[in-house]
Amino acid sequence: MAEKKTTVLHVPFDRPDAYHALNMPVYHSVAFEFDSAEEMELAFTGRSAGHAYSRITNPTVQYFEKRVQALTRALSVTAMNTGMSAISCALITVAQAGSNIVTSNHLFGNTMSLLKEVLSPFGIEIRTCDLTDLEAVRRHIDADTCAIFLEVITNPQLEVADLKELAAIGKEAGVPLIADSTVVPFTHFSAKSLGVNIEVLSSTKYLAGGGTSLGGLVIDYGTFNWKQSKKLGGLAQQYKAFAFTKKLRGDVYANLGCYMTPHVAYMQTLGLETLNLRYKAQAENTLALAVRLQQTAGIVSVNYPALPDHPFHEVAQRQFGDLTGAVLTFSLESREACFAFLNKLKLIRRATNLFENKTLAIHPASTIFGNFKPEQLEEMNVDNRVIRLSVGLEEVEDIYQDIFQALE
Repeated sequence: MAEKKTTVLHVPFDRPDAYHALNMPVYHSVAFEFDSAEEMELAFTGRSAGHAYSRITNPTVQYFEKRVQALTRALSVTAMNTGMSAISCALITVAQAGSNIVTSNHLFGNTMSLLKEVLSPFGIEIRTCDLTDLEAVRRHIDADTCAIFLEVITNPQLEVADLKELAAIGKEAGVPLIADSTVVPFTHFSAKSLGVNIEVLSSTKYLAGGGTSLGGLVIDYGTFNWKQSKKLGGLAQQYKAFAFTKKLRGDVYANLGCYMTPHVAYMQTLGLETLNLRYKAQAENTLALAVRLQQTAGIVSVNYPALPDHPFHEVAQRQFGDLTGAVLTFSLESREACFAFLNKLKLIRRATNLFENKTLAIHPASTIFGNFKPEQLEEMNVDNRVIRLSVGLEEVEDIYQDIFQALE
């Protein structure tokens, strides 16, 4: 941890800045000039590190990617314009018509919509099962499985699957493990050491440093043998561990127009510098609040993996340590009670998003999952009686008192 605090502050620029700026300048330019036609050819064909067009690469965005790469020790990092872009591009890179993705019903609403409403009509089968049941996972994998995909802590169910066990199953079957780590930042756990091959996340959350900007990241750890992939096997003959990154950067995100903008990269680079401090404070607030809410009249139950009685406490602690993110949920008596509670809040903001500096509250079933049918909500374990709380940097007592008065 101490090493990461230092690393994030001292990643060098690729080229010295003309004015010796301490922060990477924002290169708000669409195109870049070359000294010769030969240099231009090399840049456009990916045979040099030169920047040709900001939809493909940009110096400010590249520096942000370089900082994340230094922290994660990844093979490559690709910055996107949203977390959904990161998920979409990662899955499109490995999937094709006739392949299948093994995943869970416990996914963020838009992620589930992406899988079922966008990818499925293109001939990509979505197989859902209980990812905490390892035998069920094995039964769902076959020769056409192109990925196991999950959220490391699901939103809003806060389920935690065993990443090492899933990685072992994937390795045995020749299938990559792709994990969305949005709920716990990569500075506080090592996805690579737990067997994750491709990590995706919404940098809109912790990295943005207070809800300043939208972004996403695809982190390739270079740990999967892509010769085992039906789609990327040919590329792997030439590019070996870089096959996934080659396909992602060479075809997918560039042609879909998903690259991050330079101003966002600048803001999220600054956000990286205080990520450790903010996460620790927010996650400590969350745990302290969860403990107090368990003893609060009017609250039926509290859901936070760091609580000792949580069904996934042991695996969460093993994977993420004593702090398991800055989001918790709690149940009230009814949907009506949830709405009444939200309407009485004074300090806590009624808003979506996660991990801003301010505490945010939302009723997931009527908002994030508002367009799903009742039977779908039941399958996804999205309860009408649940409030989701993204805990901010306020004093815990102030957050608690606002919840307490709204319950009265």
